[in-house]
Amino acid sequence: MSELPSGISFSEFAGIPVWQVQTAHAFAAISQFGGQLLSWHPTDEEEVLWMSPQPLRAPRPIRGGVPICWPYFARQGQSADAPQHGHARVERWQLSRISKDADGSVMLQIELPADHRTPLRLQQQIHVGRHLRQRLITSHESRSSAVASGGDGVRDDQRPELALTQALHSYFRVADVETVRIQGVEDLDYADNYDKAVHQQHGAWQLDDPRDPGRSDRIYRTSGSHFELIDAVARRRVDIRSEGSQSLVIWNPGRDAAQAMVDVPGESWRDFVCVEVANAGEDVVALAPGQQHVLQQTVSLARL
Repeated sequence: MSELPSGISFSEFAGIPVWQVQTAHAFAAISQFGGQLLSWHPTDEEEVLWMSPQPLRAPRPIRGGVPICWPYFARQGQSADAPQHGHARVERWQLSRISKDADGSVMLQIELPADHRTPLRLQQQIHVGRHLRQRLITSHESRSSAVASGGDGVRDDQRPELALTQALHSYFRVADVETVRIQGVEDLDYADNYDKAVHQQHGAWQLDDPRDPGRSDRIYRTSGSHFELIDAVARRRVDIRSEGSQSLVIWNPGRDAAQAMVDVPGESWRDFVCVEVANAGEDVVALAPGQQHVLQQTVSLARL
């Protein structure tokens, strides 16, 4: 888009080219590289998302904000040499639409350019206001659209379903990850990436879990749609609601693993926890030609 409306600009945030959105109710910064939300906070509130104090630069992925894991999560269903979390987070996205709602919120729609690696197409809608809403809209290109874009013209009924896994890999800023709790996962089963086994969650999530304290890499199964990140030290609650998802990922590398991450320097691993609305693990979406799937999260902030 050649002209941007009032309140929206193309500028830099932490030295990264972004679409910057300022409304009466909130601020947001969205990186063109990776289509990645880097910042969101309501007016007169502190930042909700965490971003690395030493972020890597393109073509390497940015750590922090809300990376887009797509069209697969981790290397699920892929070869061992496949790029971690897919290619969406290391491509340049295009701004396709802007709209303003009656309540003063702004919606930016950005798109991942078509790619020969997959017939899946991805749009992201980011609603910036008192609440943050993100939607990942994945479409399996139908015969008519494939022909229009120079595709092979194979009939839809001859095209196989495609498996989709994905995540909104949200890094939430916290006062100290060792003091926060995440509610909404009580009694759920989770697949633990460390021991490759399935366990049951007892009580709210805490990093100091007696079964495996000090780190977390879990995919919660058949999860609900409402989660609360309770940060008593910061005296705030982050409310997360999901749609189109039956799995939730909670990740923090802990002290030992963070030492090998150049973009998680010093004790900065304490400053975040990833709570990721996802389709991952057993929660695989099968998309036939012409079908669409929407993964959505809505985030709001409240004081304790």
